Amino acid sequence: MTTSPDPRDGAFLRAARGEPVPHTPVWFMRQAGRSLPEYLRLREGVGMLESCMNPELVVEITLQPVRRYGVDAAIFFSDIVLPLKAVGVDLDIVPGIGPVVAQPVRTLADVAAIPDLTPEHVPFITAAVRGLVAELGATPLIGFAGAPFTVASYLVEGGPSKEHAKTKAMMFGAPDVWDALMRKIAGISAAYLEVQVAAGASAVQLFDSWAGALTPTDYEAAVMPHSARVLERARALGVPRIHFGVGTASLLGLMGEAGADVVGVDWRTPLASAIPLVGDRAVQGNLDPTLVFAPTELMTSRAAEVIEAGRAARGHIFNLGHGVIPSTDPDQLKRLTEFVQGYPISG
Repeated sequence: MTTSPDPRDGAFLRAARGEPVPHTPVWFMRQAGRSLPEYLRLREGVGMLESCMNPELVVEITLQPVRRYGVDAAIFFSDIVLPLKAVGVDLDIVPGIGPVVAQPVRTLADVAAIPDLTPEHVPFITAAVRGLVAELGATPLIGFAGAPFTVASYLVEGGPSKEHAKTKAMMFGAPDVWDALMRKIAGISAAYLEVQVAAGASAVQLFDSWAGALTPTDYEAAVMPHSARVLERARALGVPRIHFGVGTASLLGLMGEAGADVVGVDWRTPLASAIPLVGDRAVQGNLDPTLVFAPTELMTSRAAEVIEAGRAARGHIFNLGHGVIPSTDPDQLKRLTEFVQGYPISG
């Protein structure tokens, strides 16, 4: 009797645990989505949140880049504001804008009105993850959630913001409301990760897309404890935890201390600079996403530099330094995937 391959034995999870790997594992943030023509065909006429709440669509969209590229991990197709929608927050994802919240959070009463997330809020997530795990076989599935600061910024600003002025105004000027909101979101994000892992996800990633807007002092005092709550609850799940933010060069050490097994590094910070900051942890990243628009030889040369730098870390998972740009040529990502997986594992 033969047993089917276990995702835990593959390169991605081995690298996340700091174990020897057969090749440098590779996956891409936003690998499922707008850069794929098959995704655009599937999503035609279907709203973003609607597609995220349809298990059959989620399974197909998540599988598309795995089929096309042969990457070492799948990333669950969803959105960081989906748990808020699931518990009843009046929001929508507006094309060309992003998440828009009808009634931004301003007071303790606003925070108290947001329900805590339970598995009963997201049966479609459980169904989608179970369906994916059955289809993926030996390829691990990464579950994910938005980190408290980034999710809070949408709730407070009412939508995307470059300055996060209202968010910081609450953080500095209404610390009681801020603390209550961050605790609320931390609970929702942790519960969302728990649902995904219970259904079969093999790893989780906490996205703090806007954390780079903070100074280390403010991050450590007003944000890090709440991300740590999410990551501590995730630790009990027994799967690797990836912690990623954009523009976070000055925060990498703190993001690791918050509870990560793997620290994601964006393209602005060389891995050689990042690795000493993150302690005895694996790293993920960090090719500039625009290099896929360069000649293939240049792209692969830069990718080789990233792989070589990653050897100094406890483990290294190759990725772009942020998400795949929508106008990316899928064939170029295929070439990049094959290059990384075929690169000699020792120098």
